[in-house]
Amino acid sequence: MATDARTGTELSSSTVGTVKPLGRLGALTDLVIERLRVSDHVAESKFGTDSPIDDPAREEQVLAQVREKASGAGVDPEAAVAFFRDQITASKVVQKGLFARWTAHPEEAPTTRPDLGQIREQLDRLTTDLIQELKSTEELRDKPVACTVQLALAAGSGAVREQLDTLHRQALRTATDSVCRSGETSGRN
Repeated sequence: MATDARTGTELSSSTVGTVKPLGRLGALTDLVIERLRVSDHVAESKFGTDSPIDDPAREEQVLAQVREKASGAGVDPEAAVAFFRDQITASKVVQKGLFARWTAHPEEAPTTRPDLGQIREQLDRLTTDLIQELKSTEELRDKPVACTVQLALAAGSGAVREQLDTLHRQALRTATDSVCRSGETSGRN
């Protein structure tokens, strides 16, 4: 059972999904968590196949799309690429962790294989949504101290609300590594 991070109150499973994200980075963190959940499906689609977890060609394709979308949305393309590199790394953390779990415990391995094409459509939608959130949180993310506090609040409450296991909490830390940035890295002073 999850616990409300603000009050320490236990939440029923029906309540968990209705709790709103905490902090000004809550919506961004929720999208990151959603993307991590999609990584579970990526792992399910690849497990037991020749599809590699590491796919540098696909990663560069995704990052090129991110650069283009970020420019169009008025987001610093290099900051967006850094953020999405973290998303890709976090996805690999999840995939490798699940592969290890399923190899050690074959009874837990997926019995069906989701369509990777449909998963990529979800990831494309999330990319657009994440870029929009990067834009809407730009001012906060350029203030390292305030951003760090807001990120801790959002990530902590999101991890509790979504009942993330150790693997997904580790991936969340990786995925949010470059959310907060200094004026120097964003090109602002």
